Amino acid sequence: MNKQRIKRWLAFLVIHLFNLIPIKRNKVLLFSYYGSQYGCNPKYITEDLLQHTEEGHFDIVWAVNERAAKQLPDQVRSVKMMSLRYFYELCTSKVIITNYRMTDLFVKRNKQYYIQTWHSSLRLKQIEADAADVLPASYVMMAKQDSKKIDLLLSGSYESTEIFSRAFWYEGEIFEHGTPRNDLFFQKNHDRKEVVVTKLDIPSHDNVLLYAPTFRKGNRMDVYDLDYQQLIETVTNKFGGEWVILVKLHPHLIAQSDELVYGERVIDVTTYDDIQELLLLSDILISDYSSLIFDYALTKRPCFLYVPDMEEYTRSDRKLYYDLTDLPFRSAATQQDLYEKISNFKDDAYQKDLEDFSHKIGSYEEGMANHYLRKRIETVCYPQNK
Repeated sequence: MNKQRIKRWLAFLVIHLFNLIPIKRNKVLLFSYYGSQYGCNPKYITEDLLQHTEEGHFDIVWAVNERAAKQLPDQVRSVKMMSLRYFYELCTSKVIITNYRMTDLFVKRNKQYYIQTWHSSLRLKQIEADAADVLPASYVMMAKQDSKKIDLLLSGSYESTEIFSRAFWYEGEIFEHGTPRNDLFFQKNHDRKEVVVTKLDIPSHDNVLLYAPTFRKGNRMDVYDLDYQQLIETVTNKFGGEWVILVKLHPHLIAQSDELVYGERVIDVTTYDDIQELLLLSDILISDYSSLIFDYALTKRPCFLYVPDMEEYTRSDRKLYYDLTDLPFRSAATQQDLYEKISNFKDDAYQKDLEDFSHKIGSYEEGMANHYLRKRIETVCYPQNK
């Protein structure tokens, strides 16, 4: 028997023993991307619970790695991912909240409540059953088992619900009240923006362009070939003011982000965990096939898609749910085309396209997702207070 198999056997033994301990009715366990960050929907759910409930009303625990643990609020307990203590917290929590798939090391108990927030309000790339032909068989098996355990799946729009209903191997309740992390865009956030500006050491009067592309198979880097100085010159000529570019690569590429050529007024923010705060701060977004374009649409600020490899990407990586011409965002296949799209940008036409697209997808985003989810969590943990 190899070491990996022994570890799994021991883990299941520990889980079996901890599952004999009573569940703590007000304990909520959260994690994001398997404990790699304090971010995404679970972060904003946590902030809402801390802000709108009395101290002690919920026992909030985050499973994280060492780096992410340093970012947690003081009122939150932390536990190291996959440690002995982690399995204790997992087995005795009433509510479990994550933004990614749970592995088979989550042996759900009858009285536990599992909320799957997923990590996009809507998506351009096909997911789960719709992309099963390009996903590893081991992942598909894990995903199917995970979906059987879910009690509540969050949706940001009618079209997202349609995708989940068809492709998520899930037949349970879909919570159609928006995306917790997107409530941020409906709030007054001057103080939060100031905190982010200070963290990144950006002059407060500067305009911000965020370049945030997704990853490719093999973690190839050649598609991120923007000329940043030409880009700064283009947006300055079009919109005026002083500009800084933030480059946020996918977390898969943290170890490679320094391979890109940066220049003056260009900052690598790949290690910054909270993409929502970067979207909040940004005056312009350039992305490609990432789902964050749909989050950014809520800000109503200009978004451009730089897609020099669209034909290859859709052939070898993932098929898309939408033709790019059906989206409200201006797309470009070459750098020169991108600069021209920026230079010829018409805000009135863009705002009309955003409104039409929001109506088409049946958006549920109204800034109330956390409110409705908090009420559900309270009902689960304190049913006598209904």
